[in-house]
Amino acid sequence: MIREITASASSIEEAIKKGAEELGVAVEEVKSEVITEPKKGFLGFGAVDAKVRVFYEITPAIKAKEFIGKVVSNMGIDCKIVEVEKSDDGVEFVLEGESEELGILIGHHGDVLESLQYLSSLAANRGTDDFYRIGIDVNDYRKKREETLRALARKKAARVAKYKRSFVFEPMSARDRRIIHSELQDFEGVNTHSVGQDDERKVIISATNMNKPADKSSSLSVLNASLIPAFSILATKSCKT
Repeated sequence: MIREITASASSIEEAIKKGAEELGVAVEEVKSEVITEPKKGFLGFGAVDAKVRVFYEITPAIKAKEFIGKVVSNMGIDCKIVEVEKSDDGVEFVLEGESEELGILIGHHGDVLESLQYLSSLAANRGTDDFYRIGIDVNDYRKKREETLRALARKKAARVAKYKRSFVFEPMSARDRRIIHSELQDFEGVNTHSVGQDDERKVIISATNMNKPADKSSSLSVLNASLIPAFSILATKSCKT
């Protein structure tokens, strides 16, 4: 899908800039086609402005950015939507600002942020054949959240390994659960698994030897050793009679 506008100005460059502003996108994102070349005229007479067709293709990244912009605008939140990473199959946006209201976009442990990312992904992929990944962060919240989760996971894993008592995290998003599993996959003495359904799914850390069965050979040895004195007594009494 193409969006376009015809813009006029004293120069081609000015016309392109004007067209991009009216379309609401950066100059770098538009393409142009000159309809009329500008003419200076003589003594102010006969001057002709440049007329340029300015257009751009509505990509999944643009649709996602427009959707995010509408959401934050309707919520009355002032922030800047920055495109920090882009590839053929996805894009990452960071919402930057000083307003404390940005915390509303994060929610409890990022639940609102996850919902915004999901809805933005739906908007971006509407009418497309190939899935285009959309990632959203707010003032580096995800990075800080990941650091916190990794530290917490190691702390709880150490206690589980020491006291042999499982630890159950509160329900988490799929992203947070992956962080826990990843951090503890090589942690000695514990393993992790997820339980629950949908929004109630959570991670459990368990000690690897909590329910380890007793060694049968050692148990038999103990049993045999305990029976030797009894057999000796019986043998002595038998000899005396």
